[in-house]
Amino acid sequence: MSASPDPAPVLELLDAFRCSKILFATVALGVFDRLEERPATVHELAEALSADADALERLLNACVFLKLLTREAEKYANTPAASVYLCLRSSRRVTGYLNYSNSVLWKMWEHLEDAVREGTHRWPQTFGIEGPLFTQFFRSEDNKREFLLGMHGQGQLSSPEVVKAFDLSRFRKLVDLGGATGHLAVAACRRYPQLRAVVFDLPVVVPLAREMIAATEVGDRVEVLAGDFFTDPLPEADLYAVGRILHDWSEDKIHRLLHKIHGRLPIGGALLVCEKLLDDDKTGPRWAVLQSLNMLVCTEGKERTLAEYDSLLRAAGFSRVEGRRTDSPLDAVLAVK
Repeated sequence: MSASPDPAPVLELLDAFRCSKILFATVALGVFDRLEERPATVHELAEALSADADALERLLNACVFLKLLTREAEKYANTPAASVYLCLRSSRRVTGYLNYSNSVLWKMWEHLEDAVREGTHRWPQTFGIEGPLFTQFFRSEDNKREFLLGMHGQGQLSSPEVVKAFDLSRFRKLVDLGGATGHLAVAACRRYPQLRAVVFDLPVVVPLAREMIAATEVGDRVEVLAGDFFTDPLPEADLYAVGRILHDWSEDKIHRLLHKIHGRLPIGGALLVCEKLLDDDKTGPRWAVLQSLNMLVCTEGKERTLAEYDSLLRAAGFSRVEGRRTDSPLDAVLAVK
C-alpha cells in the first residue's frame, strides 16, 4: 500500500482565510493602536475596546502566534512590524488597504467562482453598483482617504526599489500617471537630484496628494495636477510612470493609453511600468499569482509576464523594453522610445 500524500498544503490553506481575518479584525478593533500607547493586559484592553475579555484573549493569543503581538507577564505588546505597519500614528502604515480588504475585497472574493465562470469583476454582484471601477473606491471621503493611505503604505515599500531598478539619471522630468499620494515621484526625486516630477491623478485625489508631498523634503520639486490620463492631455515629460495602473484595465484601454504616452514622449524618452511580473509559466511568484485573481474579482485587468508587457509596449511603438525584478511588492519595466 502506497504512503498517503502529505496533507499539509491542503490543511495550511484551509486555515489561511482565518489568519487573514484575524489580522483584519485586530486592526478594525483598534488593538494595535491601543497597544502602541503602552502594553496592556487582556482586561485592560477589553475595557478600553468594549470587548468580551475571553473572546479578546483568544484573538490576542492568535496574534502572538502570528508574530503580530508579544506577551510578557500577562501584558501584550506590538511587535516592531505591527508598530510600523498596523498603527494609525505610523506614516508607513498599510491599515487603509487592510480595512479595504476587510470591508470590500473580503466580500467580493466570496464570489470568485462566479468571476471565473463569467470572466468579469464582482462589483455589481456584491454591492449592486455599476459604473467606473474607481468611483467605487472613493464612495466617501473617509473611504477615499483610507484607501489612498493604504496604497501609500504599500508604495513606500515598493517605490524606492522601483526607482533604483534602472539608472534614471538622464531624465529631467517625470510624470507619474495615476500617481496617487506621490510616493513614486517622491522616491524618484530623492534618488535623482536633477529630477522634477508631476503627479497626475483624478481631482478627488489631488488634495491628499498635495498634503502628503508637502510634508516631504522634496516637495518643492513635485507638482500635483488634476486630470484623467485616458481623456485629458498629458503633461510634458521625458519619463512617464504608471504604477499599478496597467493591471487594472482591459487590453483595449491599455493600448489606447500606451499609444497616447508614446506619442507624447520625445525620442529617447521612456515609460516606467511598475507592476509585479508573473513568471514565464504564470505559476508564480506568489504575490503576482494572487494579485492576478484579485484583479479578476475587482477590476477589468490582470497581471502579466515580462514577455506580455514587451508585446504591449512594442505594439505601442516602443523600441527597447527591459524588465527588472525587485524584492518589493512591485517589479519594474522600462520602455524607451
